[in-house]
Amino acid sequence: MLNNILKRLPLLAAAVAAVAAVAITASAGAAWGAGQEVNIAYQTVVEPAKIAQADGAYEKASGWKINWKKFDSGADVITAVASGDIQIGYVGSSPLAAAATRELPIETILIAAQIGQAEALVVRNGSGIASAQDLIGKKIAVPFVSTTHYSLLAALKHWGIPASKVQILNLRPQEITAAWQRGDIDAAYVWDPALGKVKESGKVLTNSAEVAKWGAPTFDAWIVRKDFAQKHPDFVTAFVKVTGQAYADYRAHGAEWKAGSTQFEKIARLTAAKQSDIAELLAGSGFPTLSEQQQLLSGATVQALAATSSFLQEQKKVERVLPDYQPYVNPAFAKQAAAQ
Repeated sequence: MLNNILKRLPLLAAAVAAVAAVAITASAGAAWGAGQEVNIAYQTVVEPAKIAQADGAYEKASGWKINWKKFDSGADVITAVASGDIQIGYVGSSPLAAAATRELPIETILIAAQIGQAEALVVRNGSGIASAQDLIGKKIAVPFVSTTHYSLLAALKHWGIPASKVQILNLRPQEITAAWQRGDIDAAYVWDPALGKVKESGKVLTNSAEVAKWGAPTFDAWIVRKDFAQKHPDFVTAFVKVTGQAYADYRAHGAEWKAGSTQFEKIARLTAAKQSDIAELLAGSGFPTLSEQQQLLSGATVQALAATSSFLQEQKKVERVLPDYQPYVNPAFAKQAAAQ
């Protein structure tokens, strides 16, 4: 018996060491981040990292106190980031391009979603809109300087319809839902949860996946204030890593998630989306892994911001286009997160 115990000692020692290593890793974030606090702006977009947010994974990885602030549009997030009230924020490519063109002190640290069917132009039943040309003279609601605003203008251009020939109304998602229910608008280009609500009594005329094929792709991104990133690179890296892990988990296991699952319950709680719609909404966007992030942030995102800015200038939404958008895109944090 003594021989058996002696034989097991190395195994027991290894087990104890492994447990200790896990404990040290789990507490490392709390040790270096103790007492630190940050304000992060999120939107009600259906995406896998909402699970990490609901689980407190960002806080556990960093040891920081995070004040999660809900916003209805990227334009509002940009305003809060510019003022210093928000340090990290979730925005679409259109408001991001506009902010970079204004040379705000921000940089893109992660592509949150490559938008497809998750954003769509829906026409109300009874509005008399059966085809694109029927939009002429109609009231279309969209949050201004958003990805859907950009996609709407691109779609109208593709159809050969001057923007002046339709009535484009600047409404936030929750305002779109209310106006739709009152019958004040004929169509809306928006994302969930408003998208799911307007689809209940309307039909999709086009979506951002189709508009991307027409030459105007859109994406969502996480941005950070440059001064915060320079002062707290460890936190930004931890934030990027947790988000990347959430995307990887979805890519590996998302097909198994169903209505009633803990994953969908958490996403629904933070977005107000119907659990029955979440699978389709997740499938409507692409969520790049950390290795894919490095490639995207090293070139494609810079080019997309330049192209978006050129379009916005053409539409008189920005006054100029910068010669280079690289200063507003930083792949370093994704690279560091992937290496850890």
